[in-house]
Amino acid sequence: MSTWAIGDLQGCFDPLQSLLGKCGFDRRRDRLWFVGDLVNRGPKSLETLRFVRDLGDAAVTVLGNHDLSLLMIAAGHGKKHRLDTFDHVLDAPDRDELLAWLRDRPMMHVEGRYAMVHAGLLPQWTVDQAQTLAREVEVALQGPAHDEFMCHMWGSDPAAWDDGLTGWDRLRVAVNAFTRMRFCTPDGRMEFSRKGSPDEPPPGHLPWFSIPAAAWARTHTVVCGHWSALGYRDQPPLLSLDSGCLWGGALTAVRLEDGHAVQVGCERCARD
Repeated sequence: MSTWAIGDLQGCFDPLQSLLGKCGFDRRRDRLWFVGDLVNRGPKSLETLRFVRDLGDAAVTVLGNHDLSLLMIAAGHGKKHRLDTFDHVLDAPDRDELLAWLRDRPMMHVEGRYAMVHAGLLPQWTVDQAQTLAREVEVALQGPAHDEFMCHMWGSDPAAWDDGLTGWDRLRVAVNAFTRMRFCTPDGRMEFSRKGSPDEPPPGHLPWFSIPAAAWARTHTVVCGHWSALGYRDQPPLLSLDSGCLWGGALTAVRLEDGHAVQVGCERCARD
């Protein structure tokens, strides 16, 4: 049995099939971990969603910011971006089943020495605390008040974690860390406008995984995606897997049992 962790798909269904063939994936014995952003900006979000859903217990996926954006647009919240490419999901005959399945995905998956999230973890958080917050978000997203939660989920304030946070602010900070963060200050204040190289942080900020003495780093390696400018990086306690398939880079899979990496090249399919 092999467990393959795979970077952001964003609707790049054909490279995924090529990658799985190169990995020798067998759904009867192997498992796939997806770091989120199954959909959007690429050409085949519908096919990707159907495929990953139909893998059943052979696949684990956490939610990314583009997955949440799809759920919000489908619920009538948020503003559609001109580069969004998930209309064929919204128009599909099995739309409701696919969206219900997506909304039921976790924010975080922890197994053994690995903790998988889409974007990152704040330096103050232990993995246990992050799991607690992830479950709080999942309850809100999956429960009967999920529509109200999605009305309040998006936004960049407050930008920093505080143990005293409650209500929508508490959940919004957690969502932003799990799905949007790239840079933060040593005390955990996030900055969302900078998307470039991790070597060019805003003043006073560092890449979230570079904060010294981060609590989560004492116990786990974080498996994540979200940051194509960071690319594939296997430097425990970080395993970063977004190698820019959408932008003509590569789609990356890493076998967690031994760190063996497999990549396939991708044709650029993102629109500017």
